[in-house]
Amino acid sequence: MKIRHFEVKIPQCVDASELAGMCDGPDFLGVWEQDGLMSLFWQGTGEAALNHVKVALKLLGVELPEKSIALLPGVEQDWNARWAASVQPICVGRRFFIRPSWSAISPPESRIELVLDPKQAFGTGHHATTQLLLEWLEEVNWHPGDRILDIGTGSGILCMGALRLGASSALGIDVDATAIACAREYAMVNNLTEELELVDEQMTEIPEQAYAVIIANLDRRTLLSLSPYFSRFRSPRTALYLSGLLCEDEADIRVVFQREGWTHRATRMHEGWIAIQFAVASPVSSSSGCDSR
Repeated sequence: MKIRHFEVKIPQCVDASELAGMCDGPDFLGVWEQDGLMSLFWQGTGEAALNHVKVALKLLGVELPEKSIALLPGVEQDWNARWAASVQPICVGRRFFIRPSWSAISPPESRIELVLDPKQAFGTGHHATTQLLLEWLEEVNWHPGDRILDIGTGSGILCMGALRLGASSALGIDVDATAIACAREYAMVNNLTEELELVDEQMTEIPEQAYAVIIANLDRRTLLSLSPYFSRFRSPRTALYLSGLLCEDEADIRVVFQREGWTHRATRMHEGWIAIQFAVASPVSSSSGCDSR
């Protein structure tokens, strides 16, 4: 029986590699961006294709109106070639160079190379929230013995970036076992093993201990629900970085985390997304709102 192919066309609303990672599976063939639209190509049934795309978008925090999603009959293409062409190496911040394994491009001098292929784990470095946090990690004054805790680690990219910058050890946790499996593969590819621990556990199951840096790239609702537990992992000099947020989320996040004993230090914005820095210290006056980056 001949395999049928379909194209799901949507507005360009998320990073293509992040969405592709969420859609990854035996029937997913690739994604293509052009003229403000994204085309996702599938084999099998149109109903399954539509459902996969909607679920993936929801996981990325996007819900599109039905009229903006189109299902079209697909045509035969060289999917591997189109997919490889759609995911290119990128430079993030002042220090990082992130590439897929199939790219042979060497990193610019003084750049830290991380190799990640889009899979079923959030965080290939292309999304604004990941970039904001990597850029902030570049500014941390790392000391010997410093540990980082990454809550909702996804691909583990933030842990790996911190280790390359000077952290002594990292713990990445995620409730998604598939994400942890992907992160462990990435760790092996990037030669980070003993110093990087990746576990499929809830935040409440992690033993209480202090970390120099805590990082969480999650959505507003999840961060608010977990807010009471962050204090279990802080010392007087712990820095906390939160992202996965929109500018309108800032006020609620600041109020709740300040109630838990954190002090707002700064907020940064990129492509409509924000990251917020907190510290454990005496209150210091700081401007509110989003500073574009």
